[in-house]
Amino acid sequence: MAADTETDASGLAAVRELKMTVFALREELECARRDCAEALRQGVSGANAEIAQLKATITALRDELQQWPLRRDDAAGLARSAGRDEIKQLKATVVALRATLEAARLAQDAAVRHGLIGAQDEIAQLRSTVVSLREALEQADFSKHSAMAAARAQDRAELAQLQASLRALREQLQAPPPERAG
Repeated sequence: MAADTETDASGLAAVRELKMTVFALREELECARRDCAEALRQGVSGANAEIAQLKATITALRDELQQWPLRRDDAAGLARSAGRDEIKQLKATVVALRATLEAARLAQDAAVRHGLIGAQDEIAQLRSTVVSLREALEQADFSKHSAMAAARAQDRAELAQLQASLRALREQLQAPPPERAG
């Protein structure tokens, strides 16, 4: 009976420990998701701010280019040329920033996927452990029942033997004593 209680207590402790592990993994996964979302938000926010600055710069350059036609033709031509070069550079920078942002998003997505795969692998391992523990518990229960059945069979055999001995002794006691020659 005490072995049953110990087995039940250890089984419950193991289950409780597995539940705590699963809860901790869920918390860790949620934290990783929040961190990933925050990093993505900050990256997008930074890129949007830089894009806004670039747009403001482009707008300022366009305003300046519109004022130059009033100046000399040569100076206006040089300014337009410089403005076009700068716009090309800014567009190239915008393209590069967009590519960097997309690469960061892809890296974060990959990190999240990797974290999820790791968590899923660990959950699968925990489930496998739970199955193994259940099988071991069932095997222990089966062994206990087998031992109890064997002990009962032995007790019944011993009882039958004792009853047979008791009957034989009663018959001897009830039998008339043998006559003595004398």
